[in-house]
Amino acid sequence: MTSRISPVRAANDASEEGDALLRRRGPGRPSLSNEELLDTALDLFLEHGFERTSIDAITAAAGMAKRTVYARYGDKLTLFKAAIRRAIDEWIVPVEALRAIETDDLEETLQRVGQLLVTNILSPGGLRLLRLTNAEANHVADIGAYNVRLGTEPTLGYLKDLFERRLPGCARSSEAADAAEAFLHLVVGGPASNAAWGVPLDQEAIERHGRYSVRLFLNGTLPRAEAPAADCDRASALAGVLGDLAAQIETAQRRLLEIDRSIGHQSGQTSRS
Repeated sequence: MTSRISPVRAANDASEEGDALLRRRGPGRPSLSNEELLDTALDLFLEHGFERTSIDAITAAAGMAKRTVYARYGDKLTLFKAAIRRAIDEWIVPVEALRAIETDDLEETLQRVGQLLVTNILSPGGLRLLRLTNAEANHVADIGAYNVRLGTEPTLGYLKDLFERRLPGCARSSEAADAAEAFLHLVVGGPASNAAWGVPLDQEAIERHGRYSVRLFLNGTLPRAEAPAADCDRASALAGVLGDLAAQIETAQRRLLEIDRSIGHQSGQTSRS
């Protein structure tokens, strides 16, 4: 999803005590902004994982006093969540940007929305966030839910509203919500999973996937012409199946990434010994 340069100040602003400490730093240790600290921390968390990244390593890389970091965030988990939140805030596509590309044609609108979301998730910031949250979801309590709440739910909310407004027969809230999840998994999930596995699709394949997936989605959700009175129960069931399959794929992906990281860590220990 596209970038937004407006970090959530409530999570990221330095405390007065931290600012005072920064102002007292000597000339040999230049001040580091709060955003730079969070970016440095995020890079280290991605490279080494949450458990193997220490506050000492972060402060050494940032050239910042440990007491300043603790004054701002209190502990490593709070710092980790603040870094994730900053990354999400810079990465997520604003709902206003999605609304702005809507047209009178629903298929064209969904093609545009899907292309924007895929382009954003495949950006360097999107891939960094995807890999980090996938790798740490089973190690850091609630980080997966935290990422979904901040990064995915706003997009799902927009899609749910879009389908309530534009998708015939899917005006019920639960059906529109199912359709939103199915669309996100079907259209965006494929290219994102490929990239996370290190086998990204080329641009032509991404565009072909987007066109096919949108048509497949609409074929499963639009009411049939010969049955205008039918409601969206069949579409809702299809959306549920697609959502379940996508969730299983994501779970398997996380486990494989965890195994890959564990093997890499063991190999590193073996080479050092």
